[in-house]
Amino acid sequence: MPSPAYRLSLFDKTPVPEGMTAARALAFSVRFAREAEALGYHRLWLAEHHGGTALAGAAPEILAAFILAKTSRIRVGSGGVLLQHYSPYKVAEQFRVLAALAPGRVDLGIGKAPGGLPFSTRALQAELAQPLAAFEDKLADLTAFLGDGPAEGHPLHGARAYPDIDSAHPELFLLGASDESAAMAARHGWNLTFAGHFEGGDDAIRASFASYKRLTGRSPSLSLSVIVADTRAKAESQAAEQTVFRVHLPDGRNVNLPSEEAAREFARQAGAADFRLEKRDPRILAGTADEVRAELDRLSATFGITEFLIDLPATDPEARLRAIRYLAPATQHLQAAE
Repeated sequence: MPSPAYRLSLFDKTPVPEGMTAARALAFSVRFAREAEALGYHRLWLAEHHGGTALAGAAPEILAAFILAKTSRIRVGSGGVLLQHYSPYKVAEQFRVLAALAPGRVDLGIGKAPGGLPFSTRALQAELAQPLAAFEDKLADLTAFLGDGPAEGHPLHGARAYPDIDSAHPELFLLGASDESAAMAARHGWNLTFAGHFEGGDDAIRASFASYKRLTGRSPSLSLSVIVADTRAKAESQAAEQTVFRVHLPDGRNVNLPSEEAAREFARQAGAADFRLEKRDPRILAGTADEVRAELDRLSATFGITEFLIDLPATDPEARLRAIRYLAPATQHLQAAE
């Protein structure tokens, strides 16, 4: 029985390992992109994080522009722009410019998370009108500005985002891990990328995929955290080092953080004395290249997945390059899903 046809793509959070400067980490992201292109990966998405030293990717739209100029084929985009912090009009302008500069190669992924601790969130939103607009309202406005502008009767009717794009518009993706996200993506005509690195069990995948397929007839893509090594024991040992702590705040917010220290600091900055911490097992697919590909084949066959977005928890640059090289043979024998 032939293997299912699916694409492999990559996330890059621009990690800054101990002993490395942020400038070197950003330079490595460019090298990582060029290597991914040479190995045949379909797209590279750049994450957005704020207010910390562990990740240097604070402005995916800027890093995307630089990487687009240094590559020639691979699709490049945001994974994702954290829309709650920004004007939809400005985001539309930014990605219209990128699409004009690199026709047919630009993706716009949007995320709902804050991407940082509360102090950073307050700084990002200091100039925004209060109360903040609902996320779905901002998504609707962004969709409009990527087209011909808001319809008559909308408070912003008459405003249009430029430049005009004669060539291919950005591909649009909503990143989410719930039925609500699936329904929202469908309502606004966006593709869905299910965040399997947060809620990666088969039941969660099945529920969101079924919701999105029922509404659109299309299959979402799936993001996964992957650790690949030359032996299963090595991969599982590295996976065991990864931690996730979810902080539950009194106002109903639940946020995933990479350490207990970060989770407690989030609660402190949020002004919450009464909070609960939950240690969670991160969803990581760990094994040899053959074992990882076998699980991707299973997921593709089970859920009709035509593209996987691979997130690599490893922070060491050479380990990250080894990982995408280990998986590269999969990109050679799998047909591109047109």
